[in-house]
Parts: sequence; structure tokens; C-alpha cells
Amino acid sequence: MKSAGKNILKNNSMITIKSVWFNNNNIIVEMSNGKVIENPIGYYPNLSKGTQNQINNYEIKGGGRWIHWEELDEDLSAEGFLTEEKHD
Repeated sequence: MKSAGKNILKNNSMITIKSVWFNNNNIIVEMSNGKVIENPIGYYPNLSKGTQNQINNYEIKGGGRWIHWEELDEDLSAEGFLTEEKHD
């Protein structure tokens, strides 16, 4: 019998990042399944150290599997947003 957690991860691996934007010190990610996830930039130490220009200088890589910030040496994965979604 498969565990529910493994099924969730398997299903989430097919969901990719569609778009990214920033608002009031938050990173907002729209996923390919239509879900929108918003987390404080402060959750990500490398991003929180960056200037606004550095934070805005990102690329969506791997067919939407992750976001990469070259200058800030930061990568955030679609799976991470889905499995470790932050709640206030």
C-alpha cells in the first residue's frame, strides 16, 4: 500500500511554476494547476539579503520546476512550494 505523502509528492512533481511576482515583501507563485502560493521573502534567507533589483532578476528553469537567482545563489523548487507551503 502506498503512503498518502508519497502520492502527494508524485502528483506535485507534475505541477510546475507558471509565473512569479513580488508584492509587499512577499513572493507569489502561480502554479500550472492554477494554485497561487504567497510566502514572505523572509522565509528564504538568500532572497531576504538581496536588493529589490537582485530579487527581481530571476529565471524560471527546468520547464518550470524551479526558480533560479544567479546573483543570490538561490533556487526554489515547485515541489518545495507545494509540499512546504507556509501558513500564517
